[in-house]
Amino acid sequence: MADSLTVNDASSYGRITQGPTTSLVEQTLEFVFSELSGWRDDPDRTSEDAEERLNAQLCKYLNVVAAARFPMVYFHHEEKQTGTRRVDISALPRKGIVLGLTYHSIYEPFVVLEGKRLPAPSSDREREYVTGRSKQSGGIQRFKLSLHGARHSVAAIVGYVQSGSLEEWLVRINEWIGTEVENQDAPGESWSMAEQLLGFNEDTSSRTGSAFSVHTRTRGAISPEIRLRHLWVAMVN
Repeated sequence: MADSLTVNDASSYGRITQGPTTSLVEQTLEFVFSELSGWRDDPDRTSEDAEERLNAQLCKYLNVVAAARFPMVYFHHEEKQTGTRRVDISALPRKGIVLGLTYHSIYEPFVVLEGKRLPAPSSDREREYVTGRSKQSGGIQRFKLSLHGARHSVAAIVGYVQSGSLEEWLVRINEWIGTEVENQDAPGESWSMAEQLLGFNEDTSSRTGSAFSVHTRTRGAISPEIRLRHLWVAMVN
């Protein structure tokens, strides 16, 4: 077994500090968020629209910049989850680490991220950031059903905003959640207004924005709720 590193042990990397708001999970999500505009504006990055290619690009970029600026973590594309499901990006420690009471080896992600286009690529998938109904292709939906992130209490969705403003998408996504609350007819799902996105903050200079939401889970997972960070980047001017 590799030597373990606790979340408050900064002797090896000099980046991890003490405190409830500075866990490695939160630090990693903040790192990803801070790098979204740099990735988008990288002159070597080819322009892409497809979700799969955007996820692959972002993962490669994060690995390169993390080596210099966030060296305790590396990123992996298409991490296997429940059954045949795969989450788009995972973050793993470069050295075994204890987070809370759980040991994570270099093979075990400590946080996972799903990527979603806004808008979705077709009208029949319009609300896929929230739910894909019977297809179970929704970003938030998969975390609610523990198809993604069953071993985590915190995760993230990266939103690639390809048209419209970030604030417009915040309103629209919360409206979609409200619709699910009113209907309550999705098999195996139960939605509440408390699951709407909160704490929206936009950086107009970098054209990025973030929010958070908390969701009950309807299937077995390590916690009855999962907290999602929503990390959005405007892909066009």
